[in-house]
Amino acid sequence: MQTSPFLGELIGTMVLILLGDGVVANVVLKQTKGESSGWIVITAGWAFAVTMGVFVSKAFGSTDAHLNPAVTVAFAVATNDYSHMVPYITAQLIGAFLGATLVWLQYLPHWAATPDPEAKLACFATGPAIRNTSSNFLSEALATLVLILGLAGISSKNLGELAIGVGPYLVGILVWSIGLSLGGTTGYAMSPARDFSPRLAHALLPIPGKGSSDWSYAWIPVVGPLVGAVIGGVLIRWFAL
Repeated sequence: MQTSPFLGELIGTMVLILLGDGVVANVVLKQTKGESSGWIVITAGWAFAVTMGVFVSKAFGSTDAHLNPAVTVAFAVATNDYSHMVPYITAQLIGAFLGATLVWLQYLPHWAATPDPEAKLACFATGPAIRNTSSNFLSEALATLVLILGLAGISSKNLGELAIGVGPYLVGILVWSIGLSLGGTTGYAMSPARDFSPRLAHALLPIPGKGSSDWSYAWIPVVGPLVGAVIGGVLIRWFAL
């Protein structure tokens, strides 16, 4: 079998979601070793998940290792090259669904042990701390804009060869920083694949007592990040970042 950019984006995103949603499950589900360990654990786990996802994605053939449709859109806008959008985003959506399914399997006995349906949904999809459409939308767009500008700063154009080895770690720090500083409002999806595919998995999987998948909110962590991504891509292009 051959590695490829499509496979790299798929497997890398799968690992990202397995580890990222996995840390949420470890914290919020009942009778886990990490139960109630808090926001610092969640944000750290997501940061490490991104770093490992990038390494895995590159190993399986994606030199870009976007792992996120918003990143793919941003750099398509920045470079005016849209050729990667369909294959990358398709791979990311599939990988995120597979990763969420693996989280379900990993914590299989704990779903029935957890009575709160909102806690179960939180293991798959984001949700607002205070439900306010305009504020929630702004939070997702702004967090994603910071992500895109941070990625531009970490790029090989700015860091040279240093970005090849250190870049994935810096991306993890970037995501950790965003989670700590901006993530408390909506859970910082910053990626349509990260939210939509696991939310779909939540809707389809036989999770006992799971409740609603909250599709009325689901457009915000999809459209918000895309808006932030387009703004970021335009700024990168205008200022040749």
